[in-house]
Amino acid sequence: PTWLNTTNEIARIFTSILRAFVITQVASALGKMATVQDGPTDPESEKETKPDILSDGSANLPGLTSGALSTSPVTAPSTGTSKPEDQQTLLAVLQFLKRNNLTESVDILRREAGLSDEADDTQGAEAGGGGLGTGASVGAESGDANSLLSRVSIGTGASQNTVASTPAKGGEDQPDVSVVLSAYSQQGDPSLYQVYYSGLKKFIESVLDCHRAELSQVFYPLFVHMYLELVYNNYENEAKAFFEKFSGDQECYYQDDLRVLSGLTKKEHMKGNETLLDFRTSRFVLRISRDSYQLLKRHLQERQNNQIWNIIQEHLYIDIFDGMPRSKSQIDSMSGSLAGEARRDANKTKVFYGLLKEPEIEVPLDDEDEEAENEEGKPKKKKPKKDSMGSKSKKQDPNAPQQNRIPLPELKDSDKLDKIMYMKETTKRLRLSPETLPSICFYTFLNAYQGLTAVDFTDDSSLIAGGFADSTVRVWSVTPKKLRKVKSAADLSLIDKESDDVLERIMDEKTASELKIMYGHSGPVYGISFSPDRNYLLSSSEDGTVRLWSLQTFTCLVAYKGHNYPVWDTQFSPYGYYFVSGGHDRVARLWATDHYQPLRVFAGHLADVTCTRFHPNSNYMATGSADRTVRLWDALNGQCTRIFTGHKGPIHSLAFSPNGKYLASGSTDGRVLLWDLGHGLMIGELKGHTDTVYALKFSRDGEILASGSMDNTVRLWDAIRAFDDVETDDFTAATGHIHLSDNSQELLLGTYLTKSAPVIHVHFTRRNLLLAAGAYNP
Repeated sequence: PTWLNTTNEIARIFTSILRAFVITQVASALGKMATVQDGPTDPESEKETKPDILSDGSANLPGLTSGALSTSPVTAPSTGTSKPEDQQTLLAVLQFLKRNNLTESVDILRREAGLSDEADDTQGAEAGGGGLGTGASVGAESGDANSLLSRVSIGTGASQNTVASTPAKGGEDQPDVSVVLSAYSQQGDPSLYQVYYSGLKKFIESVLDCHRAELSQVFYPLFVHMYLELVYNNYENEAKAFFEKFSGDQECYYQDDLRVLSGLTKKEHMKGNETLLDFRTSRFVLRISRDSYQLLKRHLQERQNNQIWNIIQEHLYIDIFDGMPRSKSQIDSMSGSLAGEARRDANKTKVFYGLLKEPEIEVPLDDEDEEAENEEGKPKKKKPKKDSMGSKSKKQDPNAPQQNRIPLPELKDSDKLDKIMYMKETTKRLRLSPETLPSICFYTFLNAYQGLTAVDFTDDSSLIAGGFADSTVRVWSVTPKKLRKVKSAADLSLIDKESDDVLERIMDEKTASELKIMYGHSGPVYGISFSPDRNYLLSSSEDGTVRLWSLQTFTCLVAYKGHNYPVWDTQFSPYGYYFVSGGHDRVARLWATDHYQPLRVFAGHLADVTCTRFHPNSNYMATGSADRTVRLWDALNGQCTRIFTGHKGPIHSLAFSPNGKYLASGSTDGRVLLWDLGHGLMIGELKGHTDTVYALKFSRDGEILASGSMDNTVRLWDAIRAFDDVETDDFTAATGHIHLSDNSQELLLGTYLTKSAPVIHVHFTRRNLLLAAGAYNP
C-alpha cells in the first residue's frame, strides 16, 4: 500500500502500538501489585481477601489535600479506563522518553495524544514528590506519573542513590526510573518507624484473645523488614534504636536469627549476607483466619498505615483459612522456621508412602530351625505370619508406588541369600511393646582423640564404621569374623574359579584384622552409610566430596564432586545403587553409584541441609535443614512434596517408620516431632531431651522409637500409642492443623543414661536388639 511510504504515518502507527502496549503492561503490573497473596478463596469471598489499597499521602496529589488518604478500594488503570488515568499513563511514558533523549518520539506522541508542552510540564510538576511504595497500587485519585513510571521501568539497573539527584522539570526532586529496584526502598519518615510498630503492637494487644495469638505472628517479619529498610537507607542510628526497643519482644526461638540481624548495621553489610538473602527471596508465610485478617486490614485502613501495609504486600504471604482462629499453643507448635509456616497447598500433593511388593523367595528351613520351633510349640505354618510384623510387604500396598516408578537394581544371588537370612532372623524377632522393651548395647569409642563425628551399622549389625575429624574412615568388625582384603591380582590368577568355596579363597588371610582405616578425605568426615549388601561404604566430608569405598579392598573407588561446600550427610537407598547427600550449599543431591554427576538436585531449603534419609520404598527422600524445616522430595521428578515446620532449631536426625507412613525428626531444640506423610501434618511431639537429638530409629516392627541425644541419654518412646492417639477426624480441620496433646511423659517408656558419652547413632538389629554408639567425653 502507498501509505506505508510515508515516514510520519509509520511513526504514528508505531507510537500507537507502543502506547497501547505500555498502558496494557502498566495495568497488568499495577493489578498484580494490588493483590496480596492470601491463599485460595472462593468467588464469594474473593473481594474480602484482596487488600484495600492504601495511598501514601505524603505527596501533594491532584484532588487531595496534604496528608489525606483514600480509604476506598482503588482499581488499577487498564486500556478501558477513564481519561484522567490515560493521561497519567501518557505522562509517565513521556517522561520516560524524555529521560532517554528520545525527543522526536516525545513530539510525535504528544501530537498524537493532543497534549501541549505547557500541560505536560504543569502536570508533571503537580505529580512530583515521593511516589507510592512498591506494595501499593495507584488509581485515579492518587496516581502520579512518577509512581507509574517507577513501576513501568522496574529492573533497569540504576542505583537507589540516583533517586534524589535527578531534578524534575517542575523543580522538584522526582523518583528515578529505578525507585523500586530495591526491596527496601525508603517508604517514609524513619523517625516514625517506631510509632508505626508501636501503634500496631498496641492494637494487637487490645484485640480479643482469640485473635491476638494469630495477629501476633506479624510482629517478627515486620520487625525484620522495617529494620532492614532503615539499614538499607543509611539510617543507622534510627535502625539501632528500633532494634534495641523491639528485639526483646520477639519469640525466643528467633534469638539466633536476631543475633545475626544485629550485625547488619550498615548498607555495606547487607551485600552477600545469607540471612538477608533469605528474607528478600522468600515470602514469610503466615496462616491466619479470615476474621483475624479482616481485623488487621480494617485497622491499617483506619490508621492510614501505608508503611506496614506495603511490607505485608511485598514480603509476607497471608494464607487465609475459614474457621475458628487457632490457639497460641497450636500456632507455637508450627512456628519457628526461617520462612514461617508452610503454605497449606504445599502439602496437598499425593505421596505414595506404601511399601513395594517384595519378590517371593522361599525360605528353606534347616533342622535346627525346625527343632527350635517344635520345642517352643510353634508349628511351621505360623512362621510366615510373623513376617507381617516386619517392614517388608508381600502384598501390593494400595498406597505404594508402582514397582517400576523408578528403576531399581535387580536382585543378585547374594541379595537373595541375604533376604533369606533376614527372613529367618525375622521369625526369631522379639515383639516389642511397652511391657517388653528391648535390651540396649552401647558401643563407646574410648580415646577417640581423632574426634568421632559419624557412626553407622550394617543392616545385619556385623560391621560398624566411624567418620572422624582427622579425615579418616574406620571400619570395625563387631563379630568374631575379622576383616580381610581381596588377594592381589597375581594371587587371584592362581585360584580355581570353579571351586565351591571360591569366595573364601579370594580373601587374603594375611590382612585379617578387627579394624581397617581408610584415607582419602582432606577434611572431617561428617556422614557415613553402609550399602545394603555390605560391599560398599559412603562417606561425606568437609572437603565437599562424597566417597565410595570398597569393603573388599578397603580402598576408595569414586570421589563424587558436586557440592561446593562441606557435605554434612549422606545415605544409601534401602535397595542400594542410589544415594542422597546434603550440605552447606543448601541443596540435596540424588546420585547413582555408576554416575559421577547427580541425577537430581533438590533445591528449596534456606540454610544448610544437615541430614538426609531415604524412604523405605526408595521413591522419596527426607531432608532436615538448619532453616528449621523438614522437606520430602520425590526422586522421580525432583519436586518437593512436603514441607514440615515446627522445630525451633536446626534439624539433625530423621527416621521413617517401617511401614513408610510416618516420619520422625529431632533437632537442637531437644524435641522429637512426628509427621503423617499422607496428610502432611504434625501428629505428635515428644519432649524430654535436654540437648540436641542426634539419632532416631524405629524398631523393626515400628512399635518403639529410640532417640539418642547429646544429653548422654537414650530414650524409648511408645510409637504405636503416639500414632493411635491421633483422631482421624482432626485431619479434615480447615486450619490444616490438629491439636497436639501434651502426653510426652505418658509416651516415654524409658531413659537410659551413658556414663559420659553423647549418643550420635542408634540402630535396631534384625531381632530388635538396640545398638547405640558415641564417643566417651571425659
